[in-house]
Amino acid sequence: MSAALSAVAATEAAHDEVVGTDRQEPPQPRRVVLLRVVLAVVAVVLLMFPMCWMLRTSLASTDELSRLPVSLWPTEWLWRNYVEPWSQFPFARWLTNSVVIAVLSVVLTLAINLCAGYAFAKLRFPLRNLLFLMIVSTLMVPVQVIMIPQFQIVIDLNLLNSTWGVVLPRLAEAFGLFMARQFFLGVPDELLEAARVDGAGHLRTFWAIVLPLSKPLIAALVIFTFMWRWNEFVWPLIVLTDPGSYTLPVGLQFLISQFSSNFGPLLAMSFLSILPMLAVFAVFQKYFVQGVARTGLK
Repeated sequence: MSAALSAVAATEAAHDEVVGTDRQEPPQPRRVVLLRVVLAVVAVVLLMFPMCWMLRTSLASTDELSRLPVSLWPTEWLWRNYVEPWSQFPFARWLTNSVVIAVLSVVLTLAINLCAGYAFAKLRFPLRNLLFLMIVSTLMVPVQVIMIPQFQIVIDLNLLNSTWGVVLPRLAEAFGLFMARQFFLGVPDELLEAARVDGAGHLRTFWAIVLPLSKPLIAALVIFTFMWRWNEFVWPLIVLTDPGSYTLPVGLQFLISQFSSNFGPLLAMSFLSILPMLAVFAVFQKYFVQGVARTGLK
């Protein structure tokens, strides 16, 4: 096993060396650098403006928003817009429900996709390619088509209005399996052969050799899965019937009827709901781009 681990270390060192070599590019003309900076600033402004406007509107009163033109800076900072929904509605409970569902979905989906992707990429078994093609073909099926059978299964399992009723039907995702399989195809077979020579089985090889090389893939899957589960609205709306078990998207829809004429508290809660996604992306963004880029390599 030591030989395989040494090979993993050598592979990572070689990758770092290649990345470092690629970064040593010849100096570009000053005009090109200035153009890139300007384009980057414009892109950041365009992408961040909706979020800044949401923050600005969440601190404004209804009277201020009804006066035209609306200024880019609030005349009065109404921090009570962030306090009133917390005191009047179970927003903290909705936030907790969303965190539990998203974390459970990320952990379980990650385990399933990584194991299945490794099996389809590196193991040999009958009808492997046909099974993979059938799984990937489910991406063409609209999710609304399978909601009724899934809902019936949830009822039969007595999981209606429960966390597991939301989590379980969405665990095995064809997109995550496809990403994992394509990524593992790029792992050199020599590393796995070295582990087998050292007496390691498939489980130990996967845990000690493959996973340490899969940080970019794991980061990409964590971000995608967390984003999908955090923003999911239709399925939790169908399964969760008790207002106390709502997730944030369902709870925000409930708040629309309560603050239909007062956008401040509604946008305040909407702004708070996107902060966890930003935090997850900030943690895993270091490997995110690399994971997406390497998915199609073999």
